[in-house]
Amino acid sequence: MKKWLSLLSLLFAIMATTHVYSQSAAPNSLSAAEKRAGWQLLFDGSTSKGWRGFNKPAFPAGWVVEGGTLKTLGTAHGDTGGDILYGDAQFEHFELYLEWKISPGGNSGIFYHAQEGSQYKAPYQTAPEYQLIDDTGYPDKLEDWQTTACDYAMYTAPADKVLKPAGEWNTARIVVTAKKVEYWLNGKMTVSFVPGSDDWWKRRNSGKWESFPDYGKFSTGFIALQDHGSPTWFRNIKIRKL
Repeated sequence: MKKWLSLLSLLFAIMATTHVYSQSAAPNSLSAAEKRAGWQLLFDGSTSKGWRGFNKPAFPAGWVVEGGTLKTLGTAHGDTGGDILYGDAQFEHFELYLEWKISPGGNSGIFYHAQEGSQYKAPYQTAPEYQLIDDTGYPDKLEDWQTTACDYAMYTAPADKVLKPAGEWNTARIVVTAKKVEYWLNGKMTVSFVPGSDDWWKRRNSGKWESFPDYGKFSTGFIALQDHGSPTWFRNIKIRKL
């Protein structure tokens, strides 16, 4: 009997740890378990507190707080000029969780370890990107390294990933430790890689990043969200340091 009680206790402990990041009592809030585990909210659901434009001092006009979400209006032209970042802190090793939905045909992304400076026009020039896109409705042909939950232009997500269609909420999770990085989509891991490994450098030094010498160079930086010219919604943005 004692053996079974011990096994049950272990099972409940594992379940609590695994799901702690999604057990909020309400959107844009933290449960008691999350607070004990060290999670902090990056978005309060009602204001843009902590967020500002990339390389800018204020929250840009191309974004709004609407219905408990951070929403890009999709006014940016191309892939520069419209991104925002959480400017109150920089992060090195962390677990980031958020919920997102995209408009039909839309394109966006989540950045981490982003750097600012007049030499950079957008976060993607320095920061790895968890890709967000309408895989089935995007108007142009997508390469496998351009689809949702990829490490953009580096590591591809599996074709059988669980992705909800444009207009529906998905969950994203990024885990960065000293040893590896993992991307998760709707509770399933899509990408795992080791920054600085031989494989990583081979990918880094070919293709898109050859003309961006500072890409992936930094181990600490800002969390940023992309406006790539299409409405995208974000909520329940939370992080804990590891």
